[in-house]
Amino acid sequence: LSKPIVLIAEELSPATLEALGPDFEVRNVDGADRSALLPALKDANAVLIRSATKMDAEAIAAAPKLKVIARAGVGLDNVDIKAATTHGVMVVNAPTSNVISAAELAIAHIMGLARHIPDAHASLKAGAWKRSQYTGIELYEKTIGIIGLGRIGTLVAQRLAGFGATLIGYDPYVTQARAEQIGVELVDMEQMMKRSDFITIHIPKTPETTGMISTNEFKIAKPSLRIVNCSRGGIIDEAALYEALKSNQIGAAGLDVFVNEPPKDSPLLTLDNILVTPHLGASTDEAQEKAGISVARSVRLALAGDLVPDAVNVAGGEIDSSVKPGIPLAEKLGQLVAGLAHTSIVSVEFEARGEIAAHDVTVLKLAALKGLFQTMVTEQVSYVNAPL
Repeated sequence: LSKPIVLIAEELSPATLEALGPDFEVRNVDGADRSALLPALKDANAVLIRSATKMDAEAIAAAPKLKVIARAGVGLDNVDIKAATTHGVMVVNAPTSNVISAAELAIAHIMGLARHIPDAHASLKAGAWKRSQYTGIELYEKTIGIIGLGRIGTLVAQRLAGFGATLIGYDPYVTQARAEQIGVELVDMEQMMKRSDFITIHIPKTPETTGMISTNEFKIAKPSLRIVNCSRGGIIDEAALYEALKSNQIGAAGLDVFVNEPPKDSPLLTLDNILVTPHLGASTDEAQEKAGISVARSVRLALAGDLVPDAVNVAGGEIDSSVKPGIPLAEKLGQLVAGLAHTSIVSVEFEARGEIAAHDVTVLKLAALKGLFQTMVTEQVSYVNAPL
């Protein structure tokens, strides 16, 4: 029997390949080269990518045997999730792989701004010795604002606690009790801008959060404010930030992310009071390793026909251990119903009773639908497209 074909379209760590195991035929291709990628996808059952490979509708259509697209990292801007879902292809990523790396980089930016590290370094390397020019400030007893108290914001708060700073937070989805647990006082956006000596941003980019820090916010900030964004480009309005920094309305900024990456010809790069890094949030050996191993495991599950709980386009969610044995059973029941039906099926009702019904059984409904459609339709049916 031939082994399933796993196409690796970008460089992944040896540990990732190890986590895949020996049950697959592994092929490599340069995912950024479309003329090589499209023919290579023809036989692929799974494809592993990072950020350079575009799995758009054209690429997905070129891969009739594809069951899973795995992104070894967090963002999925380079995957057409809608097209994947229509074709029954599971999309998985590694959402928690880089949380520690991202939190540590934000703190590195805060420290770099507090003590002028990049400029002092460059000045000394250029032969100068300007101690008074690079007088910094302590974090001790300063007010540090954290926008977004999700996984990364929480890690940042825990790490900053050791500096003896006052921590304030803005997050409309977090309760006062949860914030207090991590030693953060919840405030509104206006208080955040007025009180903070430092601000660090840890929220996703959505239509609501794009440009949420702009001219009006900078107007009410302290002139000494140092603001850091290591989350997503565009949450700070770049034009407004340029004006605020150029006119010394605020003190300094540290950016790891930009609206356009690389930020070619961005006026921000001409300023002295800015510290920039080229989107290094997830660029640590450990984060890359975790991401690779995590998606390799997901690929193994997907190719074994199992449900992957953290697939982004499957309505399964976390599956309780008492629900798991019901998955193959529900699928066989679906096949059974399809076989027993004398007329065409218009609707299906799925019921779960007894102790199991206390758990989330969405996944059993998916499995029953998958079984039902398996022999009825010509397309490949998976947990992903069965509801469609």
